[in-house]
Amino acid sequence: MRKKSRTNQNRKAKKDVYARVTDRIIADLEKGVRPWIKPWGADHMDGRIMRPLRFSGEPYVGINVLMLWSASIEHGYDSPTWMTYRQAEQLGGQVRKGEKGSLVVYANSMTVKEEAEDGEEQEREVRYLKAYSVFNTTQIDGLPERSYAKPEPRFPNPVERIEHAEQFFEATGAEIRYGGNRAYYSSASDHIQMPPIEAFRDAASFWSVLGHESIHWSGTKDRLARGLEGNRFGSQPYAREELTAEIGSAFLCADLEITPEVRADHASYLSSWIRVLKQDPRAIFSAAAQAQRAVDYLHGLQPSTTPEEKRPVETASASCALEAAS
Repeated sequence: MRKKSRTNQNRKAKKDVYARVTDRIIADLEKGVRPWIKPWGADHMDGRIMRPLRFSGEPYVGINVLMLWSASIEHGYDSPTWMTYRQAEQLGGQVRKGEKGSLVVYANSMTVKEEAEDGEEQEREVRYLKAYSVFNTTQIDGLPERSYAKPEPRFPNPVERIEHAEQFFEATGAEIRYGGNRAYYSSASDHIQMPPIEAFRDAASFWSVLGHESIHWSGTKDRLARGLEGNRFGSQPYAREELTAEIGSAFLCADLEITPEVRADHASYLSSWIRVLKQDPRAIFSAAAQAQRAVDYLHGLQPSTTPEEKRPVETASASCALEAAS
């Protein structure tokens, strides 16, 4: 009875985490706001947008990126660095009285032993989702100066930034065709169609849209196998894939230090995303995990062998674990 009660409590805790995160995102979408784009439109976010960082300097991944971006905007935090209460204490800092932590999640698995029907003991893998609180460094006094410092941009020069984006997408090896007035990925011919760069507001907008279509390109059966083939426009699988590409594009823009393009032709997806999230509170966790895998895949196609040229990964398995736990 005790085991069953504990299991029910764990399930309820997981459900509460899913519901809390999903309800927050639905609220934004119902206002016509895409929460993964909000960091670039917030007046208090001065300078380039980057992924939230752990106290060690490693970037968060997946759903935690969305959750901490949202917390930064809501509370006006201008530091990208977060840590637990205990980590702050270990560094000699103290969270100010009255400050509240922000939710992040961690998924993992453990092996439990159970008694089978025949009386034999057997092992079973159990996946779990753990929620805990972190604090932004602007909520903490007494930390070493390095904890408050913002990392310098890799490409402070806009020209270098655009050149790097061009090299990044060229290195993926995706076939890109130019012409027309629509950007899309065709799974039938496995190519990305892009209007000429002159048709965009600026070069960053062009590379941002190409990033979105590259996320789609990553999902074919011979790459990440997200089941793109046969997705009909307006269907739930189509809406889920577009959600993955939207989030993945935002992650990629943060990594490439460019501003994402808010595409007017995607405004019609809002109602579909709201419907998907209301039907399945775990959908946003899965979409963020799939988006992370896609971004990691594109980074993995880059020729560089130096760690700083690759996206610093929290752990490659972290986003996969979050998806599996959902």
